[in-house]
Amino acid sequence: MRTKLQKYFPMIKTRQAILDEIDGNTKMHSVFYSWEKKQKEEFLDFCTGVKGVKLLYDSFFKQIMNPETAPRRLEEFISAAIGEKVKILHVLPNESARIAAEDSLLIMDMVVQLTDGSLANVEIQKLGYRFSGQRSACYSADLLLRQYKRLREEKGKSFTYKDVKNVYTIVLFEKSEKKYHEFSEQIYIHHMEQKSDTGIQADLLQKYTFICLDIFRDVIQNKDGEIENNLEKWLLFLSEDNPERIMQLVEKIPEFKALYEEVYTMCQNVERMMEMFSKELEILDKNTVRYMIDEMQEELEGQKKEIDAKNREIKGQQKKLEDQGRIIHEDAKRIEEMNQLLKKREEKIQELMEQLEESSR
Repeated sequence: MRTKLQKYFPMIKTRQAILDEIDGNTKMHSVFYSWEKKQKEEFLDFCTGVKGVKLLYDSFFKQIMNPETAPRRLEEFISAAIGEKVKILHVLPNESARIAAEDSLLIMDMVVQLTDGSLANVEIQKLGYRFSGQRSACYSADLLLRQYKRLREEKGKSFTYKDVKNVYTIVLFEKSEKKYHEFSEQIYIHHMEQKSDTGIQADLLQKYTFICLDIFRDVIQNKDGEIENNLEKWLLFLSEDNPERIMQLVEKIPEFKALYEEVYTMCQNVERMMEMFSKELEILDKNTVRYMIDEMQEELEGQKKEIDAKNREIKGQQKKLEDQGRIIHEDAKRIEEMNQLLKKREEKIQELMEQLEESSR
């Protein structure tokens, strides 16, 4: 039975054809049947058009948005994301000084230089990691330092800080942090930069664009898929996997049909697709572990704060008890002194009464 997307893209293989190819290759068979049932179904679904391809997967995104073979696509997307028309000069090698462990947090990381000298870093994050602001600030600082070092080497003594241009960090969150949902379920894009509290202008160079795709999908669904601008066009293309909506998108924007054809041409190479999917699963596993670590660390920090508060409360109560103990001790001492004084007075009274009785005889 042909899927809906197979009618639009005849090159899409059938489920049985893919399974026959897998079963006929020992290596592919071993890999495929090592996956969990859910993973096998996901792979077959997007390869056969039951669902749309996950275009945010590293291999697909880099194929479709490749700045070397199709720069106009990425230029259009970056322009829409930052609100300024840009043109890509060239792609920078990913030789970042970024801490190696941090790379595992990213599904995709692409750095390009624009014609005005600015750098743009496009990243995709699968899970809603905590400290997204701190992470992005570190990535941006790393990119800024790379630009500075390169310019110093290229220009030598003629270098001035005026040569250093803007650094744009564009992050697409497939699943955004809780704080973005709490802030607004209608706002899916956030532009951030450093500003003075007095209003004075200074070129501080680091600019950020955070795009919450999960919030975007809800917003666009509530608008019945109505696209209002160029950014929404690209975000819908990158994040949508519903076949009916993909067909509607292709009808509205014919240029996307050629892009989907590129993707489904890739899908014809089942072995390559399996290698790509295995890589994505590996990255996702690492990301999930890191996400769990972040969650556990947050929980641990919360418990530590709670324990610290309890300890302070106990110490406060101990101090009160110690103070009360001191007061009781001092009161007991005073009472003892008073008892001794009373005893002496009673003895004196007794002595005087005896003297009085003796004298009256």
